[in-house]
Amino acid sequence: MTNPHDIIIKPVLTEKSYDYLPQKVYTFIVDKNANKTEIRQAIETIFDGVKVETVHTVNRLGKMKRQGAHEGRRASTKKAYVKLKTDSKGIEFFDNIAQ
Repeated sequence: MTNPHDIIIKPVLTEKSYDYLPQKVYTFIVDKNANKTEIRQAIETIFDGVKVETVHTVNRLGKMKRQGAHEGRRASTKKAYVKLKTDSKGIEFFDNIAQ
């Protein structure tokens, strides 16, 4: 298995992700090749005392951008919505920021 910090790239801190915090749903940018089982294991390894109930993933295609006559595409990403079990403790990183 790869390093859990290689699977979980960074948290998503947006208004929409803050709306999901009371339901214990946390949002992360993850490796494009990671599957749901690897994401679940990485979250439980990185954050002690956290039990994952479900993982939903979304593949986002990068936007087309242009500069003058040249066109290119931003990098595509994969986003994971991680729902924790009701008896699980929350992720302190998100709880401290949301206050």
